[in-house]
Amino acid sequence: MDLRLAGRRALVTGAGKGIGRSTVKALHAAGARVVAVSRTQADLDSLVRECPGTETVCVDLADWEATEQALRGVGPVDLLVNNAAVAFLQPFLEVTKEAYDMSFNVNLRAVIQVSQIVARGLIARGAPGVIVNVSSQASQRGLTNHSVYCSTKGALDILTKVMAVELGPHKIRVNAVNPTVVMTPMGQAAWSDPQKAKAMLDRIPLGRFAEMENVVDTILFLLSDRSSMTTGSTVPVDGGFLAT
Repeated sequence: MDLRLAGRRALVTGAGKGIGRSTVKALHAAGARVVAVSRTQADLDSLVRECPGTETVCVDLADWEATEQALRGVGPVDLLVNNAAVAFLQPFLEVTKEAYDMSFNVNLRAVIQVSQIVARGLIARGAPGVIVNVSSQASQRGLTNHSVYCSTKGALDILTKVMAVELGPHKIRVNAVNPTVVMTPMGQAAWSDPQKAKAMLDRIPLGRFAEMENVVDTILFLLSDRSSMTTGSTVPVDGGFLAT
């Protein structure tokens, strides 16, 4: 299936590692022009070596003023993938203000800010566009030690729907993708304990965790005109976890 992404200009946050990096590589391979955003310059430098021509922006999205300055002159963007996120796993009774503030600043507030910048540009140009927010199955299920993370992703899901309602008249589609555990290097490390992994896998009908390409393929489909009638949706990539 030709997704016809060649020539489109896409911005990806959290582009240095994991799903974000894989998304940049897939968009680059599809002929899109990509702006990669990460807080780690070394990750961006190595990404450019892998994907020549990729533009980079190094900024900490938890910093509103720095983000505004860094992205103010980013230029026309057709496609946006809000992938950057943090996760601090704490029991509910031990949740700290620092973990709460950082989680909501990156996982929700930065999505609002970056999406505002991109959407305002699209509306000013009178151009259609697409935004994909990377959420999680944790938005819809309670997971031990994930009270803040689950809360940010639940908020992201409903934000996605409100954005779709308000931006739809401007021909801007907004969807979320909600993966289960993904076998990124971080995911592999976090779920390497067989007993811990079994408890989650027992809740997944397909009996396995997601690979990065499972998530990236869904993101690219949602970015493409092949999904032109889909907006305001939260799309599970979870092996059936949310069906149980």
